[in-house]
Amino acid sequence: MSLALFPLNTVLFPGCTLDLQLFEARYLDMIGRCMKKGEGFGVVCLFGGQEVGQVPERYAVIGCEAMIRDFEQQDNGLLGIRVEGGRRFRVRGAQVQRDQLLVADVEWLEEMPERDLEEEDGDLLALLMALAEHPMVASLGMDADVQGQQQLSNRLAYLLPFADTDKIELLELDDPLQRLDAIQLMLDELQGELFQ
Repeated sequence: MSLALFPLNTVLFPGCTLDLQLFEARYLDMIGRCMKKGEGFGVVCLFGGQEVGQVPERYAVIGCEAMIRDFEQQDNGLLGIRVEGGRRFRVRGAQVQRDQLLVADVEWLEEMPERDLEEEDGDLLALLMALAEHPMVASLGMDADVQGQQQLSNRLAYLLPFADTDKIELLELDDPLQRLDAIQLMLDELQGELFQ
């Protein structure tokens, strides 16, 4: 499967919302093609380098499909789009097109079936509810109404202030229970650092 890539300084997760402003011709053309075909593009996290200009040489090999949900012309003249995370993928190889767009051969990763929330997920669900009240999170339309462990783990991994390398590791996990356990460990470490 061939997928256009948009390397960014962020890690997108399935079911999560991301707002982007576009001005580079390669990405404006990519969005136009995606909208005509009803397809998405891939978001991968940059390892150093800039989001604009040169095609990055280093980026994560695990990414998330971005489906365009809305778009509008911004007051500053740029195209603003809102995307929602779709399927996870692994980059098998990539090449730079003549227009400097990075296009990858990707393998879609299997998603485990959604599992109901358990009683022990209560603290993490309460944390998500607190995060959902933050104005920046509220502006993305991401409420705390989650249906299971997959959604809970994806939203927390996306919204919590973990390092990008940690978020990439979380994105790579197939099992939502493992992802929730890893998030709890990272939170415990963060808390430990705060009280040292």
